[in-house]
Amino acid sequence: MLYGDCLKLIGKMVVHQEYGEQFKIDSFEKIMPETTDAFEKYLASGTIKGIGPATAKKIITNFGADAINVFKFEPLRLSEIKGISKDRAYEIGEEFNEKWGIWQIVGFLERFGITANNSKKVYDVLGKDAIEKIEENPYVLIDIVYGVNFQKIDKMALELGMSKDSDYRIKSGIKYALLTASYNGNTCVQKENLVQFVENVLEVNSDEIENNLINLNVKQEIYVEERENKEIWVYLYPLYKAELNITERLLALKNADNIKHIKNFENKIKINERMLDIELSEKQREAIRQINENNICIITGGPGTGKTTIIKCILEIYKNEKKKVVLCAPTGRAAKRMSETTGEEAKTIHRLLEIAKIEEDKLGSVDEDITPIDVDVLIIDEMSMVDVFLMNYIVKAVYYGTKIIFVGDANQLPSVGPGSILKDLIDSEQFATVGLNKIFRQAAKSKIIVNAHDVNNGISFIGKNDKDEEKLDDFFYVNESNQDKMLYQVLSLSKDRLKKYGNYEFFKNIQVLTPTKKGMLGTKELNKNLQKTLNPEDVNVMEKQYGDTIFREGDRVMQIKNNYDIYWEKDKEIGTGIFNGELGIIRKINNDEKQIEVEFDDKKVAWYAFSELEELEHAYAITIHKAQRK
Repeated sequence: MLYGDCLKLIGKMVVHQEYGEQFKIDSFEKIMPETTDAFEKYLASGTIKGIGPATAKKIITNFGADAINVFKFEPLRLSEIKGISKDRAYEIGEEFNEKWGIWQIVGFLERFGITANNSKKVYDVLGKDAIEKIEENPYVLIDIVYGVNFQKIDKMALELGMSKDSDYRIKSGIKYALLTASYNGNTCVQKENLVQFVENVLEVNSDEIENNLINLNVKQEIYVEERENKEIWVYLYPLYKAELNITERLLALKNADNIKHIKNFENKIKINERMLDIELSEKQREAIRQINENNICIITGGPGTGKTTIIKCILEIYKNEKKKVVLCAPTGRAAKRMSETTGEEAKTIHRLLEIAKIEEDKLGSVDEDITPIDVDVLIIDEMSMVDVFLMNYIVKAVYYGTKIIFVGDANQLPSVGPGSILKDLIDSEQFATVGLNKIFRQAAKSKIIVNAHDVNNGISFIGKNDKDEEKLDDFFYVNESNQDKMLYQVLSLSKDRLKKYGNYEFFKNIQVLTPTKKGMLGTKELNKNLQKTLNPEDVNVMEKQYGDTIFREGDRVMQIKNNYDIYWEKDKEIGTGIFNGELGIIRKINNDEKQIEVEFDDKKVAWYAFSELEELEHAYAITIHKAQRK
């Protein structure tokens, strides 16, 4: 929203436990300014490119009360204003009407929980008659917006007269069920479970669902697969296509000629050990041999088992052979860590494959053309975070004959997106796999690493001790069963107890993790309490309220979606793109320019307009899944 906007707000007065009486907005509508003064303010706000306060004043002076109609119906008349050509007048008219159309849709779609960014996507697909098309068939939104609220759409459709057994409704219910499964990490669903779910949600009979499954399958909107064990599984077609692409391409890459094979490899391993002053374990040697003998190799193991040492050795061996080795990882933080531990540049997979403009939430994007990467050896770390979409892009980009090394911990949580790629590749037994299980001496000094392995092996990570706090070097276990006491422990440890123990400072080296977003110990409530404790309200500190969230200078925040276009600066370097999971600190809130300045952990500085704050959330506490994406 900009200064000068006129809004019709629908809602109710509520009493907030902290801020008192407030107006809670249920929906809004952007309406045309009704006075010339209001329209001048709207134009002067900069909402139309090239029109500032001076030009806005000229337009109102020249056209008066007729200015709005000029913009809507006679934009070429704007060329009567000095400095506006006929071409520019036409462009201004187009921009005005497009933005107006989008904002009408924004207000209309807000009732479905669809954001402004996704409203623009709806407008691009359906055009200026979007509202009429949606009212005719609200289910069209299911195909356009990933994550849309089906219940709200279904309620509206039924209120508009859509019959319960409408094919539109049943087909959308089927796709909604499959999408829901994908949000939970699944690429497909057993048919009998799918039918039962849709039957319960829509209250229609199974025969009608079966008929629509056949129709959707014929139209390649879904794919129905009968497996050897006679089980029938149903996919959204793009997810099936992605899995098929991955399978066919990986097998072809595996069976291609091993043209990067190195002769006298054992001698070169020994030379490399001397150069790096290390002594490889037999498992590490086996992993390095397998990489030489196979085009595709998987190296898996928990923390401290020597995966990084293998990567360093491979780097040196193949670089000495004048081979091009490229390192990458799914997230910025993982790539940064890889760079720090190897001394070589590592990129995010998105940057490496130049897939910045491909929308991850667009299921139909699996057939996008990917720029091939010319590389001899590709090493991908943190493979447990790679979902089916990203894996599809990877295999499409690699030439036959390239060696691919997948590195990761199969015991980590699976990717946030659909698919469990690393685990499935290992379980397939189609690719050379080396599992590392020995914890090396240096790593064994960390009780965090030791306990991580113990948990995976079903071993209790502390002895029988009734003390509230058992000190184990870098690992503490605080046993509480009461939520209020748990909250106290988290706040106390974050504020000063850990600082006194080991000079740990929250904003430098402490992160609170929790399994869930909801409840007293979920991210939402923890973030509110941690903000109050660590960065409380101060008259000298600027803040900005966005929805229910108060952003304050000094807050730790996280980017929660990929934004490939946002501009950033870092020392003398400039670029675009801030990605899901990147953490930073709010350095400045500028109410005049209506933007927030965020410095991220890798020292990139980016600026967010107030209208873009939906992309940020507090990160004093984050979910364990989000922590894996860091």
